[in-house]
Amino acid sequence: MDERTMTELKPQTREKLMNVSVATLATALFKRGFRNQTIQDVRPVRPKGRNMVGPAYTLRYIPAREDLNQIDVFKNPDHPQRKAVEVCPPGAILVMDSRKDPRAASAGDILVTRLQMRGVAGVVTDGGFRDAMKIAELDMPAYHNRPSSPTNLTRHQALDLNVPIGCGDVPVFPGDVLVGDDESVIVIPAHLADDIAQEAHEMTAYEDFVSERVKAGATIVGLYPPTDPANLEIFAAWRKEKGR
Repeated sequence: MDERTMTELKPQTREKLMNVSVATLATALFKRGFRNQTIQDVRPVRPKGRNMVGPAYTLRYIPAREDLNQIDVFKNPDHPQRKAVEVCPPGAILVMDSRKDPRAASAGDILVTRLQMRGVAGVVTDGGFRDAMKIAELDMPAYHNRPSSPTNLTRHQALDLNVPIGCGDVPVFPGDVLVGDDESVIVIPAHLADDIAQEAHEMTAYEDFVSERVKAGATIVGLYPPTDPANLEIFAAWRKEKGR
């Protein structure tokens, strides 16, 4: 799959995923047997108060070999890191496999700014970003392990574009759907995106109902999970009232 053939998210699926938490999505995926979809040790550079949603466009790094990773490699417009910034499709998320190594930067603020200006929906690495505080000021969501000042050339060699990768111990295939909130990022297999979005949307409505009931003093017994049918009747009335 390349940038010309990447499947676009249905607008209604994107809208649903914009309004659910990673935690809720993790539960929906767990019900289908997916236990390892939340990217580990990756967090927002700065919380944005809204979700990041989009299909994955991937970049794979390998350990740097010194004779092949000198500063002049950046003069090549087809250098994989530089090319990724210019071809990652608008609406997609650039996901980088940096081998969980934040000792050198996966990218910096200039490249991330270029991604934002091109309409990319977000950027994720299991390594680190340099100029992280400048990246934090950007409108586009960005997720990493921690700030890292050294250039990626010191430890990472950019090799492949839009191939299956591992990011934070999670397999990411091109076109898989990423959702990030103010806590973490999760990967939804592309073929499940519509169904997971709908289920998470339904779960979120019920969870909001439960939160309201618990704050009013209700016990969670029979409510969460809804083993008492009476609670489902109350929920149906609540949903009608709230337009949910």
